[in-house]
Amino acid sequence: MFLNDRGARLTRFGIRLILNKYVTKAASQQPSLKRKRLHPHSIRHSTALHLLRSGVDLSTIAHWLGHVSVNTTNKYLCLDLEAKREAMAKAKPLLKGGHHSGKWRRDPDLMAWLTAL
Repeated sequence: MFLNDRGARLTRFGIRLILNKYVTKAASQQPSLKRKRLHPHSIRHSTALHLLRSGVDLSTIAHWLGHVSVNTTNKYLCLDLEAKREAMAKAKPLLKGGHHSGKWRRDPDLMAWLTAL
């Protein structure tokens, strides 16, 4: 589907060259990119995470990525920090009120910290 400049199949090495070319170019505008280690597999991970966030089910993503098992694809969900942040925000952690009060209360500072993660 994707061809290199000689008309042959584009390999992962060719993709790496293209990715490095554009990351280097973008780094002139965004210097923090110079410290990033991007590789062709980063594109797979990013695409899988975007699909998950868009509501595409794991089995469809697994098939699209060529994974034999949905368990392999499930690792993408484990890597999704945004999903973790949302889950933590929904949990609304409770802390013990006082030293001996026995009451539970919501800690606004902890909630703000968790939301900022």
